[in-house]
Amino acid sequence: MRRANPIIIMMAAVIAVPLQARDSLGVYSAWAAFRDPAVPRCYAIATARPSTQLRDYDPYASIGTWPKRKVRSQLHLRLSRKLSPGAAISLRIGGKSFDLTGGGGDAWARDQTMDAAIVAAMRSATSMTVRSRDTGGRRFSNTYDLAGAATAIDAATVGCARIR
Repeated sequence: MRRANPIIIMMAAVIAVPLQARDSLGVYSAWAAFRDPAVPRCYAIATARPSTQLRDYDPYASIGTWPKRKVRSQLHLRLSRKLSPGAAISLRIGGKSFDLTGGGGDAWARDQTMDAAIVAAMRSATSMTVRSRDTGGRRFSNTYDLAGAATAIDAATVGCARIR
């Protein structure tokens, strides 16, 4: 398996989120962690594996923490395609499957319990794949390497630990 270039991951992470002042908390294999003190929030982020398939968006996965909102380890997926209205969105991590919610080009866990289960599954798997259908009814998927995900998630959690 080819290892992702940390510089490319960090640049993609900076491009993938709104342009604001961010503090880098580190790059860990395929994942990077950042703190955005203006919000405040901290997050771990990675780009999807490259694909030759048509893309409407540059897909990325993030696990975010918003301490003032008391939100911790929340999944957000920016999908590569615009979703068909009402399309099922499934996430497969190792031997576990999750039915997500979403719309437009985004997907999330259905609740905090699912967020926690997804993060737990990410800690012991090597990759995760999200699948759905685009506005043309075509199936598509985005796959993420999980090397470094646990460390990046932990770095993001610690990065916001003192913010109340």
